[in-house]
Amino acid sequence: MNGEGIAGRGATSGEGPGSGGTVVITGATGFIGGAVLGALLRGGGTGADGDGGDGGADGDGGDGGSARSGVPRVRALARRIPAEPRDAVEWVRGDVTDPASLRGLCEGATAVLHLASYVGSDEALGEAVNVDGTRAVMAEAARAGVPRVVHLSTAAVYGTGPHRGITVDEVPPEPVSAASRTRLAGERYAREAGAVVLRPGIVTGPGDRWVVTGLRELVERVPATWDGGGALLSVVDAGDLGRLVARLATGPRPVPSGVYHASHPEPVRIADLLGELAALGLLPPVRDEDWSYAACLEALRSTPGRASERQFALVARDHWYRSEEIWRLADCPPGPGPLARLAEALGWYRRSSGAAG
Repeated sequence: MNGEGIAGRGATSGEGPGSGGTVVITGATGFIGGAVLGALLRGGGTGADGDGGDGGADGDGGDGGSARSGVPRVRALARRIPAEPRDAVEWVRGDVTDPASLRGLCEGATAVLHLASYVGSDEALGEAVNVDGTRAVMAEAARAGVPRVVHLSTAAVYGTGPHRGITVDEVPPEPVSAASRTRLAGERYAREAGAVVLRPGIVTGPGDRWVVTGLRELVERVPATWDGGGALLSVVDAGDLGRLVARLATGPRPVPSGVYHASHPEPVRIADLLGELAALGLLPPVRDEDWSYAACLEALRSTPGRASERQFALVARDHWYRSEEIWRLADCPPGPGPLARLAEALGWYRRSSGAAG
């Protein structure tokens, strides 16, 4: 599925953080974009110890400066410039849904990281951002001859599952939400542009406003072990994902274009994830009972809430996508894993949503 790289276009493919290259990033004020920005300003994800840190998840990008050794110049597109922008970042006001505002964005860049996306339920807005916006960014990168392009998608394009240990497109994508449908459609333009397309699974860590909140609701509605608790999930810490994306932009060797799964290589058991979150006080403890999947669904239906049966299935049944390849090709250590990173994110989760009590 992965083919030739795009190193032959524009700037020399080997240009990295120490060679005066400029990295363009969209979505830098968002959850994953903020983590990538932080990794870039800490040196391009080159840390051999796999240090994830907080990833700059609030979009401030840390205290780096472009004059520091190993730190690339960063040009970030944003609809609204941060109130206290860092000197290390050249902020450009624009919107991926307005192609005219992108003109010149990629001039002189050695890499473009397209991380902006829409994850809501409005199909029209998903089309505008995830499809037309991606097409516009890829067109501008191609016009400027950028040698490296990375596009962020999602493993949710595969649909409900269950999926256990599958490789890229081993099963056909069957997206079921507006966000995943339009993100899959947007992949087409990234692939045509020769981009490295990343499909992470569940992303946790500083900046996460969805995963732990959703799990808390599900545990309250289904307060037992879910069908043995053995479901295997692809999960990645935002800081580690940020390091990976930064490495793809600035590493000494380009990664061949194509689609890659981008979670931590080791899957996480749902029982272990819920147990660690409960131990940190972020979720209520689960009863010492094991309910069948059918019993779980019955409990879910009997207690109204925001989460759907489909969303429950995404964490209560296998959704594991093999992700070793991208970390190996990028020569980027994946870190200790998302469970080990949760304690580092405790402050964020407590500030953002409160402990379970």
